[in-house]
Amino acid sequence: MSVAGRRHPLRFGLSLAPESARPLVRIAQDADRYGLDLLGVGDHPYRRGTADAPAVMATVLAATSRIRVLPAVACLPLRPPAALAKAIATLHRSSGGRVLLGLGAGTCWDGIEAYGGTRLAAAEARRALEEAVQVIRLHWSDQQGLRFQGEHYRFAAGQSGPVPETPIPIWLGVTGPRGLDLLGRVADGWIVPSSLVPPKRLAEGQRRLDEAAARAGRDPAEIRRVYLLEGTLDVRGSRGFLHGPPRQWVYELTELAVGHGIDSFLYGGDPEHLAPFALEIVPAVRELCLQQSRSGAARLHAVGNRDAQEV
Repeated sequence: MSVAGRRHPLRFGLSLAPESARPLVRIAQDADRYGLDLLGVGDHPYRRGTADAPAVMATVLAATSRIRVLPAVACLPLRPPAALAKAIATLHRSSGGRVLLGLGAGTCWDGIEAYGGTRLAAAEARRALEEAVQVIRLHWSDQQGLRFQGEHYRFAAGQSGPVPETPIPIWLGVTGPRGLDLLGRVADGWIVPSSLVPPKRLAEGQRRLDEAAARAGRDPAEIRRVYLLEGTLDVRGSRGFLHGPPRQWVYELTELAVGHGIDSFLYGGDPEHLAPFALEIVPAVRELCLQQSRSGAARLHAVGNRDAQEV
């Protein structure tokens, strides 16, 4: 998908590891003040020294005014979907709609099992993820007499709620082909880390996602593509993809947006370098993408005029 076919405006944000020793609220306030659009909060309850992701989200939402916040991604094996749906809907309503849901099937199964979760094989985890999306959307509906009976989750309630005032997008953190098939059927966005899906693998993932969405009767362009930038800003010189000075990042992110159809970026580097990312790289990428879009539109217009003259 090229920039010309994108349905969504470019969005930029921060991926925040909720290490309890960090000044998490100050970092989030900086991201908000710098004009970033998104704050993704990691969710690894089993890791020593990490704060609880939903609690961090609630605190951050109370301390900021415009940035949108999501778990990136919620650890489903340790977050029962009905309870998660209630928590996210509550945060969404209390923040004026500034919450999204990022959801993952689970990784680090040793940690999950040690923390009381159930270890699942890959196919089982995908089925649990699909069921969780169904439970969450059911919980957010305005239906009465809710019931769900699945292989991994059961849910029954006299009524739904709290019901979000506006729809809450669900973005899935998946990387394998079967996970992308699921995403194309049921989700609103794809959260993909650069370490697991580098640019040379993005085209295949995009193709798989687009085909799955089309088979489900959905418009693939409606699904957001969110790239987690796991790199380092280093003024000393380039050391490879996403490891180099701001100028390198500008061109690499522009290529991801224009050449690969990525519409959202989450900076996952050192928060100490958040200012150059937000204040130097982001506006430069926006401007370069706009120039590319205008030049592409101009080329299309010129071709159209030429064809009309030939006719």
